[in-house]
Amino acid sequence: MTAINAEPDRRFYRDRDRAILGGVCAGLANYLGFNLKVTRILAFIAFLTAMPIATIAYLAAVFLIPSESHGDPGVATGRCCRRRERRKFKEEQRDVESSKSSIADEINRRCESLDERLKRLEKHVTSKRYQLDQELSRL
Repeated sequence: MTAINAEPDRRFYRDRDRAILGGVCAGLANYLGFNLKVTRILAFIAFLTAMPIATIAYLAAVFLIPSESHGDPGVATGRCCRRRERRKFKEEQRDVESSKSSIADEINRRCESLDERLKRLEKHVTSKRYQLDQELSRL
């Protein structure tokens, strides 16, 4: 078995999950096994050195190469997906904060209840009636 036969289903797709513009660099990095940042830097250098050819090649790749998403089918891609994830994270943080505040409120209520019970106990222990009850129980 050769390396070519090891991955017969390997195809070149644009990666919508890691896309910034069209996902061509992300798909190319995934297909060739390169680091995504290195691929994007090389693409940027290609745009600087041969702007018209690189632009036409990139747009042709965007329109001719099929896109694929590895995430949930209902989730938006690219920057929109990141924005939704940030919003979801912020909402979860708010939920955690509100649950923390409700837990803190419950703790405060319990502490106040214990404080009231302690006040009643101290009042009873320091009263003359308590001393009298103690002396009567010793008899």
